[in-house]
Amino acid sequence: PRLLSQFFFADERVTRVVAEINGMDAELDPQQYLVLLNQLHLSQAHLLAVLERIMEECIPTQRHSRDYLVKFPEELLVDNLGNHMLFAAECLLAGTFLEMEESDGAQLRPQARNLLCSLELVRTVLREQSLSQPNSYPEPVRAVLIQFDRLFAEFELSYVSSLVSVKSPDEIYRQQEIIVLFCETVERALHLGYLTQEMIDGYEPLLMFTIPRLAIISGLLIYPEGPLSLERSPEEMSRVFSPFYNLLKKIRDLLRVLSAEELCLLERSLCTAE
Repeated sequence: PRLLSQFFFADERVTRVVAEINGMDAELDPQQYLVLLNQLHLSQAHLLAVLERIMEECIPTQRHSRDYLVKFPEELLVDNLGNHMLFAAECLLAGTFLEMEESDGAQLRPQARNLLCSLELVRTVLREQSLSQPNSYPEPVRAVLIQFDRLFAEFELSYVSSLVSVKSPDEIYRQQEIIVLFCETVERALHLGYLTQEMIDGYEPLLMFTIPRLAIISGLLIYPEGPLSLERSPEEMSRVFSPFYNLLKKIRDLLRVLSAEELCLLERSLCTAE
């Protein structure tokens, strides 16, 4: 059950697979080579998972901030992102620039080198600690973990930023505005009886259509200074809505001529129509 003991055996597996890969000729047995590469990927992922748990236990209040993750496209926020970063660092250090321009890769190589050196130091220190005092984390152990955590975060942000367009602070703020709009829309719909708490608690599938529809009306009429404000230019709006700028103006103009009763009837119909 001790994390340092788990780390020792996870590290042993990585070392064993690497030794097998280094001791074979990939051209003579390409199928076995691919099998070993897959084993290496899985064993490294397990090693990083144990290391993450160790850092949460050892340096929980000294972890490097991961707030930058909100800037990443959602499709990148997967469980194996850390393992992908490690693989990317190894490729960069070997001179293989996957998915990026060579000039960008060359700039990232020093960071990749520092990260991998730090990981080797962590592996050495934790192995020694697991064999001597597996129940404690003395200051030298904590220091190397803090350094590795920082280098990993810095490399992750730099690497992803070189591949994709990360969200700017303005884009993040606009996204938060949309979240607030949807929350206020749900609260208003509950108050007016368009929705019930049971529908929300039961994850009623119809809500996937109902809430966005009601949010458009709320954003155009009830909260006109929010994320659907048409006083902004399309460039100032969230990318979720900016392509529909002209259509939203037409919808707003139509909504403005409705009476309170007609608006209520419209909103109720949007809660039932599929």
